Amino acid sequence: MKLTDKQGTVRLSNGVEMPYLGLGVFKSRDGQEVIDAVTYALEAGYRHIDTAAVYNNEAGVGQAIRQYQLPRNEIFVTSKVWNSDQGYDSTIKAFNASMERLGLDYLDLYLVHWPVKGKYKETYRALETLYEEGRVRAIGVSNFLAHHIDDLLETAKVRPMVNQLEYHPRLTQPELIQKCLDLNIRPEAWSPLMQGEVFDIHELQKMANKYDKNIAQLVLRWNLQHGIITIPKSVNRQRIESNAQLFDFEISDEDMRIIDGLNRNERIGADPDNFNF
Repeated sequence: MKLTDKQGTVRLSNGVEMPYLGLGVFKSRDGQEVIDAVTYALEAGYRHIDTAAVYNNEAGVGQAIRQYQLPRNEIFVTSKVWNSDQGYDSTIKAFNASMERLGLDYLDLYLVHWPVKGKYKETYRALETLYEEGRVRAIGVSNFLAHHIDDLLETAKVRPMVNQLEYHPRLTQPELIQKCLDLNIRPEAWSPLMQGEVFDIHELQKMANKYDKNIAQLVLRWNLQHGIITIPKSVNRQRIESNAQLFDFEISDEDMRIIDGLNRNERIGADPDNFNF
């Protein structure tokens, strides 16, 4: 993945260009808070916004995108189908509801949010239908482990283009990342800053000082240098701007390995093999 600037992209397996830096809006309140966050991000040069049905803020996300003076095709928008809506017909219905809330004509990326046992194959089949109909430009999965991917590929007609997964210095999942890359499934990190806990890792502060950067910038750059699409979440204008200042430095190979070595296989979120939402 060649890193150029905050609007740089990675090419998905179907040729769609996806910005490798985006704004996540998990826990951003619908209404003015999320409208402001998306607007701050667009003003700062972000061109990728990641939401989900379960975040309950698609309406605000859509409003901010529609109000901002940019052509729709210059903003990459992701949403996800929630667990209670999984299954073929219910996923189509959920997608239509998401689009109504967003007020957009199409989505750039639609994901299966979690691998709900016994349902995710039919859910993904619905995503394939939406893709074939041109209502989404790309489809993928989220929180899928290697065995979920293997199982899905037994029946999938269209290989997932993205797998959004938990990825940060305490959970690097190198085998899963490599499997995705080998299959031309682009890995994307959620909670790259460990919902704030990354700032408690003392080794990172010393290294951030070395590069004259803050911990968030160091970790987000580490994501990108590993070829991982990343979507840090914030509603604070200064932090949103700061989180995009990643393209005037490069982490050395040695320091990349040191950050890799912080892995403890510790999750901030649920285990994809054992979740109950």
